[in-house]
Amino acid sequence: MLSWALTFLVIAIVAAVLGFGGIAGTAAGIAKILFIVFLVLFVVSFIMGRRAP
Repeated sequence: MLSWALTFLVIAIVAAVLGFGGIAGTAAGIAKILFIVFLVLFVVSFIMGRRAP
């Protein structure tokens, strides 16, 4: 999932450089959402993995 977030981030940067505002905004929004979801899943898995069985 992190790779998808990074992919959309790269697409947003390329689109911003080329001047495509709508595409850049959409790709940046998707990248932000995916990154937050990845971060939440990482924290949850980290907490669950640290618990004693």
